[in-house]
Amino acid sequence: MSLNFLVAPDFSPQQFSGWHLLNTLLQRRSGQRIHLLLPADAAEQARYMDEGRIDLIYASPFDAATLVREAGYVPLARPAHRADEMVIAASAQSSLERVEDLRPGCAIALTEQRDVRLIGLRLIEPADLGERDVHWQRVDSVQAAARLLLQGRVDAAFFSADAFHALARPTRAGLRVLVESALRDIAHMLLAHPRAEEQARALMPALLGLGKDLASRDVLDAVGLPGGFEAVSREDAEFMVDLMDTLLE
Repeated sequence: MSLNFLVAPDFSPQQFSGWHLLNTLLQRRSGQRIHLLLPADAAEQARYMDEGRIDLIYASPFDAATLVREAGYVPLARPAHRADEMVIAASAQSSLERVEDLRPGCAIALTEQRDVRLIGLRLIEPADLGERDVHWQRVDSVQAAARLLLQGRVDAAFFSADAFHALARPTRAGLRVLVESALRDIAHMLLAHPRAEEQARALMPALLGLGKDLASRDVLDAVGLPGGFEAVSREDAEFMVDLMDTLLE
């Protein structure tokens, strides 16, 4: 039986081919058939999930928390030595120097990444800003958010830290980081649907062994996960779920 493996659509465009390489490598080293699904956006991911045919998902922290607690998905692994952080940035030409310089009525661009939005709302609290104090500008990609900043059409933007640092160097040069989170305990997570747990666990030796040779290190670099993966327990996942709940309070 083939495993349907979905990857959350929050990786940079440069990593698209890397996920195909990783999937091919996992198939070769595990002997299992894996059908890779790379949805273009959150709406397409939701359609796949609603169809009920996803066996394995590399989920964002927010989605992982929901899937573990509400849908019974089984946590298997997470990136080693890598947490999901986020950045609030402004144009380098703006007068904003730090997050406290943001004012009620400011315009902030962001994508549909709910965990980035959730952390960002916490990070703007020092400016005495809440969700209703901001004019939110929804965009389809981090590149679109960066363009709005460079064009002076928004005051700030929320980015995942990985996506921000993966922006082209000339783009980053036109932006100024106001704040970058350092939560350390929030990360993407590889989860298995309960029906596919046994088959998914059979993949773990191949997955956890990535990074021990040059070929697999190159593939991990291509998906932005140079440290590879580490096993995660149910207790580890529950700790992150509790932390996400705290951020929602």
